Amino acid sequence: MKLLLIEDEPKTLLALKKGLEECGFDVDTALDGYSGGKLALKNQYDTIITDILMPIQNGYNFIRNVREAGIITPIIMLTALGTLDDKLEAFDLGADDYLVKPFELKELIARIRAVSKRLSILDGVNIKHQTMSFGDLEINLDTKVVMRNNFPINLTAREFNLLECLIKNQGRVMSKEELLDKVWGMDSDVTENVVESFLKLLRKKIDSDKFSTKLIHTVYGMGYVMRKH
Repeated sequence: MKLLLIEDEPKTLLALKKGLEECGFDVDTALDGYSGGKLALKNQYDTIITDILMPIQNGYNFIRNVREAGIITPIIMLTALGTLDDKLEAFDLGADDYLVKPFELKELIARIRAVSKRLSILDGVNIKHQTMSFGDLEINLDTKVVMRNNFPINLTAREFNLLECLIKNQGRVMSKEELLDKVWGMDSDVTENVVESFLKLLRKKIDSDKFSTKLIHTVYGMGYVMRKH
């Protein structure tokens, strides 16, 4: 698995790189968001790990730029900033996970593996040539391209996983707890508030004003459901 690690503290960067490589990862590094962005645009990575407070370009601007460039590689924030507002800003920009320093290397590795997973076994869904469709919405499981009524929709890796899970369970109300289990894993320290935030971000893209029919619905007090009316 190939990783991009962005961290402005050289000693921390080298220690993390060494630890990850000893666990079998192939790691490219950068000391700031600008240099990391150039690598992200040039190379294909399985996961990107980035700090927030960095010179030249911080982690928030890094995420914004790579997501606007259409890169959907999973991004894990690795930072000393640990407030809920810090986390929600990162998620709003397109981060997939958030780990606060100090941390254990084995937890970082577990999160890398978690965000890199994709749902692969799909039952009761229209699948053709590795695509899933629901009304005028279609997602490609290989390229991770999402289209609605022939309009491209850019999703982060976590948003893609969340949408995939909802389509797989179309017509069935899914609680925040169940979505947390299926998309993040119950061993994650992500809270149900974060799940709710991701649903809001996903709905802004999937059910934007350009589309007359809403697909993601809230069943108050129970959860969320994918349906065409």
